[in-house]
Amino acid sequence: MLIECKDLLCEYKKNPLGMDDLYPRFSWRIESSLQNVKQSAYEINVDGMWQSGIVKSGENIHIQYGGKPLLPFTRYDYSIRIWDCDGNESEWSRAFFETGIQIPENFNADWITTSEGNTQVCPVFRKTFKCELPVKSARIYATALGVYEIELNGKRVGDYWLTPGFTSYNENLQYQTYDVTDMLRRENTIEVTLAKGWCRGRLGWRGGVNVFDALPGILLMLRIEMPDGKIQLVPSDTSWKYNESAFLKSEIYDGETYDARKKIEESMNFDFDDSTWQNAISLDYPKKHINSQINEPVKIMHEIKPVSIVKTPKGETVIDFGQNMVGWVAFKVCGKPGDRVCLSHAEILDKDGNFYTDNLRTAENKEEYILSGKGEEFYHPHFTFQGFRYVRIDEYPGEIKLDNFFGKVIYSSLKSTGSFECSNDDVNRLYQNILWGQRGNYVDIPTDCPQRDERLGWTGDAQVFIKTAAMNMNVALFFTKWLKDLAIDQKKLGGAVAGIVPGITKTRISAGWGDAATICPFEIYHAYADKRLLARQYDSMKQWVEYIKAQGDNPYHWEGGYHYGDWLGLDSPPGSNKGSTDDNYIADAYYAHSTSLVSRAAALLGHQRESAEYSHLNKGIVNRFKKTYLDKDGVPYQKTQTACALALFFNLTDNKKAVADALAEMIIKTGNHLTTGFIGTPYLLHALSDNGYEELAYTLFLRTEYPSWLFSVKQGATTIWEHWDGIRSDGTLWSETMNSFNHYAYGAVADWMYTKIAGINYSTDEPGYKKILIKPILTKHLSYVFASVDSMYGRIESGWKSEGDSVVFNVMIPPNTSVTLVYPDGTIDEFGSGKYIFTWNAGNTLG
Repeated sequence: MLIECKDLLCEYKKNPLGMDDLYPRFSWRIESSLQNVKQSAYEINVDGMWQSGIVKSGENIHIQYGGKPLLPFTRYDYSIRIWDCDGNESEWSRAFFETGIQIPENFNADWITTSEGNTQVCPVFRKTFKCELPVKSARIYATALGVYEIELNGKRVGDYWLTPGFTSYNENLQYQTYDVTDMLRRENTIEVTLAKGWCRGRLGWRGGVNVFDALPGILLMLRIEMPDGKIQLVPSDTSWKYNESAFLKSEIYDGETYDARKKIEESMNFDFDDSTWQNAISLDYPKKHINSQINEPVKIMHEIKPVSIVKTPKGETVIDFGQNMVGWVAFKVCGKPGDRVCLSHAEILDKDGNFYTDNLRTAENKEEYILSGKGEEFYHPHFTFQGFRYVRIDEYPGEIKLDNFFGKVIYSSLKSTGSFECSNDDVNRLYQNILWGQRGNYVDIPTDCPQRDERLGWTGDAQVFIKTAAMNMNVALFFTKWLKDLAIDQKKLGGAVAGIVPGITKTRISAGWGDAATICPFEIYHAYADKRLLARQYDSMKQWVEYIKAQGDNPYHWEGGYHYGDWLGLDSPPGSNKGSTDDNYIADAYYAHSTSLVSRAAALLGHQRESAEYSHLNKGIVNRFKKTYLDKDGVPYQKTQTACALALFFNLTDNKKAVADALAEMIIKTGNHLTTGFIGTPYLLHALSDNGYEELAYTLFLRTEYPSWLFSVKQGATTIWEHWDGIRSDGTLWSETMNSFNHYAYGAVADWMYTKIAGINYSTDEPGYKKILIKPILTKHLSYVFASVDSMYGRIESGWKSEGDSVVFNVMIPPNTSVTLVYPDGTIDEFGSGKYIFTWNAGNTLG
């Protein structure tokens, strides 16, 4: 075939189960051996419910279902075919989606709990039932207050972990759907083990416990459909029994204790005598806020083998996994009943080579397993996770062998979409560190760090990193789910956005953090052309701007507030964690930026009157900003790198050259190093390279001395650090109380690597990479670069290689898109899909 319709998706997912969306959207990719392929028409058929007919359109992403109302608990097969502009027709491509509960009333089950309440030991709930075989289909719909795991006839159900995930539980609780058709027998036993998780466990550095004020509870419905259409339900209710499980303790921060002697293997037998087990108690808890899982579930994504066993100066036995990771240690062991395996986790060894855990603060990060003594035993935790590279063996029966230990890496099962490599090995390691930072901090929500007594959804970290995140992985659904909680929590705060989402403790309402409400939805729109998400978050975006506007009498100024400022800026005054850039300056800069985004969102969504209103508000904010904070030449009175970077990146000055000159002068005077913190750093290199200082941007980026991105690489880092000098050159540490070695915020530099070094950019006019701009910035410091971004339309590649006085460009563009290639001398090529090689004579112009 000259043209094929491939990779059919329904709401970003391949053959999804349990969808509650009444108007799902379809997307597909086009594959062709031809160049310059453009779609001219499509046709969609949905299982007798909708026939679109031949629609003359070039759109192949987010095509909304337009048929009859979808029924719950129903599988719908759909098929799509397409035509290109030359009249070539594809064959039909087929896929399916399956609806879920749709409305809470269809969840025909009861919440059940225990009589003991929130005890340390995890309860296990049990139910037996019979069914006739064969069955047409069987689905389990389940959720919990805590984190749960289901076993059916002795086998674990599904490959999801830490379900139902971390949400604003009392307003938004997700259920999961599992296909158990092939697991059923005539006589069946189902068990559900329930741990505290985020919902009921210890959460936050202030020591909060059960901050959502919940009792342990599960809600489950097994729905079995027979070949003749009859339905059998097995719901959670008071006919279930419960007992203590073998999980003696499980906490997100502190780890897990499992006593294999207490595991009752026979309880999975249908005829097991559970008369000593207690009857489940009905739990009065609503179902109205339950909905199907939006985002990708947490899964085991990689397995890492340890690299060495270390004997520390203190005599500790430590296993080095060679990579700071997030997940668990799995192990094999033999021993007597009651023997123990006790493991402690850490990110680093101290300067003397000893095991170091002070930076974990109160998080214990321990794993304890008590042997049953029944031959070789295998175990890993189930309801917790740790951030670590090093594991101390506190107890282990027998000889410690590397082959008996495995690192299980867990994170949200996001599709990898980006790649980057170049001729500099340190930069390549930096890129891998950024990836590992995203993996470790994308465990169901975007966290700040994965190891200490925090691991929370800090909004500032999320917004500065989101562009990088969306190039590294497909994060559309991940942020759709998290932004839903942001909007929910925002309503409770009168339009304000807290520093943490889901909100578990009181935080500052701060510029640069709350602006996640506007920046994140707009970036998802740019990366995936997802106008529906923009529409869903539009009220939230407005509420944030209106909250700022209402803080004082002057609508063009954010009055008051207690901001985080340029957090951890290197120009911080003594005794402060905030950089020297004035809080008011940062607040008004972000106020202007967010207002601009709301105006643009309104225009895109057809709200022209509101767009004009917010555009007028933005102009007022910007005019006041210029009068208040800039001198007669348009340069910030505040001579900080962050002040200049924000003015340039947010378009707050009429004299970008003067501001860029001032920024460059400051950098050169400091010996070519940065002084920015969380707010200024993501924009610094863009501010330079967009305004005539490309080579200075490269100088900063490639610097290996402190402070720099590559300093930590030279120090042996395998993830991004919270501080530029988390570990100093002499081995001493920044601090004990706030020194994470897996903190992705400074990894936001990867979006500069993609967009400026490799030159891959989306067009804001045709988002989702429908229109692509390839505009690399060349440098004599690199001899080759290659990067790729797997967009909704397909794979984009951009690479360049110096060959004498020439530079060879390699570009690949997916079907149904177009590209503008801008050479370093400003000349332009425009073309459609295909693979291309261009040679450009650099002469003496290479930087």
